[in-house]
Amino acid sequence: MEQRPFSRDVLRLDPAQEVEKICGRLRDLLAHQLKRRGLVVGLSGGIDSSVTAALSVRALGPKRVFGLHMPERHSAEETLMLSGSVATHLGIDSVHEDITGMLEAAGCYRRYQDAVRRVLPEYGDGWRSKIVISSAMENRGFALFYIVAQGPDGVEHKLRLPADAYLEIVAATNFKQRTRKMLEYYHADRLHFAVTGTPNRLEYDQGFFVKLGDGAADVKPIAHLYKSQVYQLAEHLGLPEDIRSRPPTTDTYSLPQGQDEFYFSLPYGLMDLCLYGKNHGVAATEVAAAAGLTGTQVEHVYADIDVKRSTTRYLHLPPLLIEKVGEIE
Repeated sequence: MEQRPFSRDVLRLDPAQEVEKICGRLRDLLAHQLKRRGLVVGLSGGIDSSVTAALSVRALGPKRVFGLHMPERHSAEETLMLSGSVATHLGIDSVHEDITGMLEAAGCYRRYQDAVRRVLPEYGDGWRSKIVISSAMENRGFALFYIVAQGPDGVEHKLRLPADAYLEIVAATNFKQRTRKMLEYYHADRLHFAVTGTPNRLEYDQGFFVKLGDGAADVKPIAHLYKSQVYQLAEHLGLPEDIRSRPPTTDTYSLPQGQDEFYFSLPYGLMDLCLYGKNHGVAATEVAAAAGLTGTQVEHVYADIDVKRSTTRYLHLPPLLIEKVGEIE
């Protein structure tokens, strides 16, 4: 039989069949392994958390799903409105937990400013900023990180970050994901529910999550799905258009930031194709033809996938023991 050329169609799925499979598995896991009554979902107004919430409702019904809205000082203006619209659309109970005060008490914002001042001494109140990454297609095997900062006068500065300043900035922002997860488990404990994680396959595979933050969960319903497939499920599940049309964002820094600026080499649609090609042993030239890239560019993305898998393996590891303890494992 003649082999069909590699195309974007490899990411197409049967949404109805996929939803049925996920929902059946969620019911089974909740009843027989997790032994909890329902699911808690942290709602960000993004596509992944919205689809996770919709799948949870489809599997269990709205009364057994609880949503959390957890914005903070640097969240986008539309975040709370969008997450609220999802809860209303799905008919689930939810609560607004602004985490700004908790982050202030932990020194999150102060530690962040101190780290930025290592390269930009005048940075302070009234400034906004974000981290951006160099393209893996330009710097094969390594990445350069930059701080992009905008002063009160509107002037933008872009400065390369040394490793220590970059790590300190990331460590400070990780307070946000870990604080949110703490609240998710508080509500899960009081309701006797389990906590969902919302990473898609691209994020899960490439380590785009915070250990014991958004990486912590009892079940991750969409971790096997490419981001493009999550959008397909969103349409099938009838989520609001403003959710389905919102571009992926980290919603972590005070300046707007796309995921491809901070972590991934390419926009999610192209990254999905490259990751699928890598996972299925497809030649870089074939992926390039489907993605509108050059073979060399795809080879660089393949190399970056390997690097991220290696450097983020630690995030996937459970606590390590010196020797086996009882029959727990």
